[in-house]
Amino acid sequence: MQKNIFTPSQLNRLVKNELEMTFPSIWIEGEISNLSQPGSGHLYFSLKDNKAQINCALFKGSRSGLSVKPENGILVRVRGKTSLYEPRGNYQLIANRMEPAGAGELQQRFEELKKQLAQEGLFAAEAKQALAQNNHNIAVITSASGAAIRDIITILGRRWPLANVRLYPVPVQGNDAAPAIVTALKAANQHNWADVIILGRGGGSLEDLWAFNEETVARAVFASDIPVVSAVGHEIDTVISDFVADLRAATPSAAAELVVPDQRLYQTRLREHLRSLTNTVESSFRTRCQQVDNFERRLFSRHPEKQLAQQRQQLSSLQKRMAKALSRCRRDAQVQLQQWQQRLVHLHPAAKINDKLANIQTQRQRLQRGILLQLQTQQNLLNSSARTLHALSPLTTLERGYSITRHSMTGKVIVSAEQLVQGDTLSSTFASGEVNSTVTEIKPNKAAS
Repeated sequence: MQKNIFTPSQLNRLVKNELEMTFPSIWIEGEISNLSQPGSGHLYFSLKDNKAQINCALFKGSRSGLSVKPENGILVRVRGKTSLYEPRGNYQLIANRMEPAGAGELQQRFEELKKQLAQEGLFAAEAKQALAQNNHNIAVITSASGAAIRDIITILGRRWPLANVRLYPVPVQGNDAAPAIVTALKAANQHNWADVIILGRGGGSLEDLWAFNEETVARAVFASDIPVVSAVGHEIDTVISDFVADLRAATPSAAAELVVPDQRLYQTRLREHLRSLTNTVESSFRTRCQQVDNFERRLFSRHPEKQLAQQRQQLSSLQKRMAKALSRCRRDAQVQLQQWQQRLVHLHPAAKINDKLANIQTQRQRLQRGILLQLQTQQNLLNSSARTLHALSPLTTLERGYSITRHSMTGKVIVSAEQLVQGDTLSSTFASGEVNSTVTEIKPNKAAS
């Protein structure tokens, strides 16, 4: 029996042909290691997992279409054909395509969707809605058991206790997350209760945050009539909803700070306004008090009662003078009487005495009547002056139904219709109260015409 004996080159050729026929195109996923990039432009590297590795070659002509930059340690998917390098008998993969695997694939999908939505205008600044300064009703779309809702409620309670929060609970990762988020966004808009919507969750890996990179979620955020604040992950995390939302917050806590004002700022402003108002009121009160004091002094100096008091003082002085004059007259009469009595004593004629006595009695009566008449005249004059003063008092005139009308602008007393024109504003003072009026018609004095 003849043995089939192969040379190394023959065997390598057979194996190479068999490999290339059996696996003309195959995808392999693994971690890049032993990466070599010689000056020829070809790439040589190994793909490995935790149990084995395979040598790979990617020639210069295939590098232009790569969607990933080859680096040691990254996980990739490589498409190529299996082959064998005959001179050395090395089994290898001749690669013609490379793309990221796992997170790398998600990153590629992220970039492609981001580019697509940007071209459609979903990221445009003019499409974004402005948030109100004071949002009282806040819808929160997040997990009911996550830290995000606790952080939001804590911040809102500290900054703006007046805020009302309505939670739309949704899963924030997994296959059910994106549909639930879309449904919650639509429900919040249908309810039309909220002033703003906070869409968010805590941090995580790219896979954990992927629901917020879904196209359906992005379009639901864009379609919302209520402004949406995207607050997904930590500050370094970026998702598609951040670009579509009307405002992006680094964290859920930051979103709570952005949608409501800080009550401490309003309290400070309120205290400042209160101090200013208090100072203004106190200053105005002092000014008004000074004006009232001035008016009171002026009124007191011109008050009819004061003038009557002065007249009373004058009357009292006249009465005292009249009493003194009467007393003096009486004394003078008594002196004269004594003198006449003395003369009568010397003359002693009874008839003359009787005549003189009668004359004296007549003179006494005339004197008394004259004095009484003078007193009555002075009393009548005083009463007439008092009545005249009372009649001329502006208060008495007002009490009879009259009023004093002044021009509102000049303060001048109006005594004739000719002083006025239509549209003038007047101020009329009555015995009790004051009325402001406007001239709409002027009628001439018929008697004058």
